[in-house]
Amino acid sequence: MYKEIKGKIANKSAKIGVIGLGYVGLPLAVLFAEQKFEVTGIDTSQKRVKSIKNGKSYIMDIPTKTIAELTANKFLDATVDYSVVKQLDVIIICVPTPLSKTKEPDISFIMSAIKNIIKNRKRGQLYVLESTTYPGTTEEMLLPKFEEDGFKKDVDFFLAFSPERVDPRNKTYTTSNIPKVVGGVTRKSTMLTRELYSKIVEEVIPVTSSKVAEMAKLLENTFRSVNIGLVNELALMCEALHIDVWEVIDAAKTKPFGFMPFYPGPGIGGHCINIDPLYLSWKASLHGFNSRFIEIADNINSSMPRYVVNRVISALNKKRKPVKGCKILILGVTYKKDINDTRESPSFEILRLFREEEAEVSYHDPYIPTVRVDGHTFKSLCITDDILKKQDCVILATDHSSLDYKQLKNDAKLIFDTRNAFKQRGIVSKKIIRL
Repeated sequence: MYKEIKGKIANKSAKIGVIGLGYVGLPLAVLFAEQKFEVTGIDTSQKRVKSIKNGKSYIMDIPTKTIAELTANKFLDATVDYSVVKQLDVIIICVPTPLSKTKEPDISFIMSAIKNIIKNRKRGQLYVLESTTYPGTTEEMLLPKFEEDGFKKDVDFFLAFSPERVDPRNKTYTTSNIPKVVGGVTRKSTMLTRELYSKIVEEVIPVTSSKVAEMAKLLENTFRSVNIGLVNELALMCEALHIDVWEVIDAAKTKPFGFMPFYPGPGIGGHCINIDPLYLSWKASLHGFNSRFIEIADNINSSMPRYVVNRVISALNKKRKPVKGCKILILGVTYKKDINDTRESPSFEILRLFREEEAEVSYHDPYIPTVRVDGHTFKSLCITDDILKKQDCVILATDHSSLDYKQLKNDAKLIFDTRNAFKQRGIVSKKIIRL
């Protein structure tokens, strides 16, 4: 079986399935299809499947032209039907791994995908999990499931973990040139997975186990979370000391060694940085280990939306304007600039908190036409001179490139800039307050 599947991967006759066609799965499926592998995407969303079948992309990093060409040439297809698993040689799992309300790992999407795979599997398949999860998931949760019904690892199937490292809208580092870490439950599984990804990625880095690969992913994002938490706390400290935190960072980063700049903001969003460390913290707690750095960073980062609201309330008070009834416009609800992804965006909490304060809050985002917060639907406002002049405060939460920063400076009465975006563009005004 090992030689057979390795040969299929080598000559590109292996049929590949990608489960989960979101920000991770679709770019991955496209890369394999571009290398002339026959790829089938599996997703529970009829809307996504229909879009791919119609040759249309719904992810900004993937041009519609690319999807249209790959589907027309029969290298890419999509379905909601797991029965297609019977025809596949490789299945890559890229489903969400959110947190529960109690901030514990929710791997139900992974286990649901595994259940459907097992119902339709055949002998001689390679399974790769890409969904971020806690160390031990592949070996402790997936392996026993795949060993059911007398199936044996290295004989009837191969299993590995390879963490995704997608950074949406990053033009420099993409799926194809970001080194790929792979770790199998056996050496043969590792080698097969290395062979697989070497067809689409410039550098593949094998590690000794799936646990190491899982832990490496969590270390990457815990490193970022802790350092963002540190600089957010430094921003609060600098405000109390009447020091410009942005100037401090600019000065510190001139050191050519031993320092890496991180920047404060209104909170952290996306699927990775604010979620992955808590997967690690939860797993560590099962072994009696208290992850103090992770918990402190999470507390600081989670408190930033409230800090933003309090700073705005304070600024309004100085103008003798109570926040109740004030018009507040939030610019940007995506978790970072120039993308259409709102996952875990701190802007939602800012919206919610201002509603709680009974302000007349609204938002503008060129990528997101509507959002729903606490049962209330907001529609993105079109920015005009008249709308800006009516606002008591404009909050720059996401520094989209499409915003007219000069117009904002000219027409807004008060601006709270959480991203230092105006100063970076050489725009300075007494009515612009920076985080």
